[in-house]
Amino acid sequence: MTIGKRDFDKEAAAWDEQPGRIKLAGEIAAAIEERVQLSIAMNVLDFGCGTGLLTLRLAPLVGSITGVDSSKGMIEVLRAKIAGQNAENVSALFMDLDAGDTLTRSYDMIVSSMTFHHVEKIAPLLEQFQRCLVPGGHLCIADLDLDQGEFHKDGKGVFHSGFDRKALGRDLEQAGFLNVMCATAAEVVRPASGGEMRRFPVFLMSALSQGRRSRRKSGPSALPS
Repeated sequence: MTIGKRDFDKEAAAWDEQPGRIKLAGEIAAAIEERVQLSIAMNVLDFGCGTGLLTLRLAPLVGSITGVDSSKGMIEVLRAKIAGQNAENVSALFMDLDAGDTLTRSYDMIVSSMTFHHVEKIAPLLEQFQRCLVPGGHLCIADLDLDQGEFHKDGKGVFHSGFDRKALGRDLEQAGFLNVMCATAAEVVRPASGGEMRRFPVFLMSALSQGRRSRRKSGPSALPS
C-alpha cells in the first residue's frame, strides 16, 4: 500500500479554523508546563509545528522557541503570526528531513505534537533529537494512542495508526533517553472513519537526554499499561 504524502501546504491557510485544534494545543501546552519546569533560560524546538498553535502557546514561558516544519505553507502562516504578534522570541524554519535536512542547533527542550504518526522511521529522528538536546534536556512528544486507523479518514501521509505507549517508550530508551514518563494529556472527540463519534486519547510522553536528573514538577513515575 502506498501511503502517499499529505499536502499540508493546501491546508495551511484554513488550518486554525477548526476550534478543536486550538483546544488541543492549549491542553498539550498545559500538560508540558505541568511536566517540565519551564524558564526564560530555555531554548526550545517545536518539531512539526504546523501553524504554530503549540509554539506560540509556549513562547511566553521560555526564552526562545523555533518552529520547524516540512510544509512551506504552514511555515508561512506561522511567520505571519510572528510578525502580527510581534513575537520576538519566536522563529520559524522550513526543514524537510525526508529530503536530507538535519537538525544542527542545540536545544534545552524539544516538543512535538501530533507529528510522530506522520514520521515513517522513528528511530533516526530520536537519534537526531538526542544529538541536538543539551545534557539533561527535555523531550516531550504528544500523539495518539493506537486507533486502528479510525482517526484519519483516508490515511494519506499517516505511517502509524497511533502508538503503543510502552513500545514508544522503549524506542526512547533505546535512543538513550532517560526518565521516560507518559500520561494522557488530552482527548479529541471527532467522527471516526466510519462516521460515528469517538473519543481519541492523546498522550504526552516525556524524557530526558543523557545528563542531569529530571526537574519534573509532578506527574506519573512510570509508563502506564
